[in-house]
Amino acid sequence: MKRQFFALMTTAVIAVTLTACGGSSEPSPSSGAAGATGTASGLTLQQVKDAGVLKIGTEGTYKPFSFHEGGTGPLTGFDVEIATAVAGKLGVEPKFEETQWDGIFAGLDAGRFDVIANQVSITPERKAKYLFSTPYTVSTGVIVTKADNTDISSFADLNGKTTAQSLTSNWYQLAKDSGAKVEAVEGWAQAVTLLKQGRVDATINDKLTYLDSQKTKNDPSIKIAAETTDKSESAITFRKGSEDLVKAVDGALAELQADGTLAKISDKYFGADVTK
Repeated sequence: MKRQFFALMTTAVIAVTLTACGGSSEPSPSSGAAGATGTASGLTLQQVKDAGVLKIGTEGTYKPFSFHEGGTGPLTGFDVEIATAVAGKLGVEPKFEETQWDGIFAGLDAGRFDVIANQVSITPERKAKYLFSTPYTVSTGVIVTKADNTDISSFADLNGKTTAQSLTSNWYQLAKDSGAKVEAVEGWAQAVTLLKQGRVDATINDKLTYLDSQKTKNDPSIKIAAETTDKSESAITFRKGSEDLVKAVDGALAELQADGTLAKISDKYFGADVTK
């Protein structure tokens, strides 16, 4: 995945940071053309209600979270459906503003949209600049092996084994820190191919990537052999000064959790509840 940063420790606990997936760099909140317009002020729930819409920044090219089916269909995805449900609870219409990841924080800063719903993981650096809702996605890092593998059941077991990893991802560093030899690959699909061919012993990735793949392919030949104890949490992101709106969104998320809506949306995309 490309939106999370994760901290773990090897030996007893493996320490790395899981950020935006594939190790993409953290965009500067003030980068991009929108940043030139300055920083917009926070929002209240009443201002959103008066406008009648909640403007939501999202990529639209980040499957299964925010994408167009077939490339040209309506905007859909896990984050899109959750943000739409939240807007419904607030009594307003969702209005999605699609933007590239590198400019998404600048767009929020400049007031192009009210919030971001795009798998933004909560990190200390981001908390210093933005407000966050209750997390609506919780994930871990996982070791994936062939289903019949009995040699690997922890990160310590990777010592001396071979894993398939993208050299630009944070999972590469985690594999190296665990003592594994790394076979370079371009991404998840190639890693799984090498794993099933027996050319590597394992691959490390975000649990959401594994669940998304299994929801689509239901491949019984692979399994999760171990997962990290530390977790990555993603949430709706707001400008500072929007405490009233954050409280309202938190209330909406709590209602959606209680009535089973979040679990239903999660099962649709991942075959599991990743919202808690």
